[in-house]
Amino acid sequence: MNTIIFITGATSGFGKAIAEKFAANKWNCIITGRRKERLQEVADNLLTHGIKVLPLVFDVQQKEEVFKHIQNLPDEWKAIDILVNNAGLALGRDSFDKASLDDWETMIDTNVKGLLYVSKAVLPYMIAKGKGHIINIGSTAGKEVYMNGNVYCASKHAADAISAAQRMDLLPHKIKVTVIHPGAADTEFSIVRFKGDREKSKAMYEGYEPLLAEDIAEICYYCATLPPHVCINDLVVTCTAQANSYYTYK
Repeated sequence: MNTIIFITGATSGFGKAIAEKFAANKWNCIITGRRKERLQEVADNLLTHGIKVLPLVFDVQQKEEVFKHIQNLPDEWKAIDILVNNAGLALGRDSFDKASLDDWETMIDTNVKGLLYVSKAVLPYMIAKGKGHIINIGSTAGKEVYMNGNVYCASKHAADAISAAQRMDLLPHKIKVTVIHPGAADTEFSIVRFKGDREKSKAMYEGYEPLLAEDIAEICYYCATLPPHVCINDLVVTCTAQANSYYTYK
C-alpha cells in the first residue's frame, strides 16, 4: 500500500479534518473513535478520495482495547508512517476545589494515558520499518496554566513533556516527534467541555475569529510532508486575535 496515517479521535474536530486532508492527498487512513456510526460515516467519506480506510472502534482510555486492535492489525496496515495522537478532551471549567474527580480522571485517562497506550502499541511497527513520525496534538494549555483549567492544563503539560521524551528516546529509530499546540479553535471541544451547553460554547468564540479544524489539518500535513531530515519539534498555533492562553482581543 501507499503511505499510511493512523489518526485517533477521527469522528470530529481536528481528527476528522486531518483525515480528510491526508485522504485528499492519497494517504491511506486508519481512523479510530468511540462512536461507531460517526466513524463509519467519516470512513465512507474518505473512501471517495480513492484511498483505503480502516476504521477501528475503541476508546483510547481502555488499555486492553487499544492493544487488542493495534496488535491485530491486518498485515497490509502495519507499515504505519505517521501516528497522530489527536484523541483528547476538556471537561468542566471549575475551580480546583469545586472540580469533579470524575472529570479529572477522564481527562487524565484520555489525554495522558490514551496518548501513551496508542504510542506504545504503534511503535513496534515504526521500529520494524526503521522510521516513522508521531504527531501529538497538544494545546496552548500545555504552555500556560490558566484559572479554572487545572487538570486539563496539567494533562496537556504532560503531553508536551511526553512528546519531548519520545523525541529523545526514539532518535535511534529515526522516528520524528512533533507536538502541535493549538489555541482557541471552533470545534466540538467547548461543547464537550461544557457538557452539551451550546450557549456557553458559542460564547467562547464571540468577538473574534478562532482557528478552524482545517487550519490544524493544514499545519499537520505540512509537518508530515517535510524532507526526512527535517522535523518540526514544537509548534504553538493561535488565531491572530489570540496571543496565548491568557490574552485574546475581542
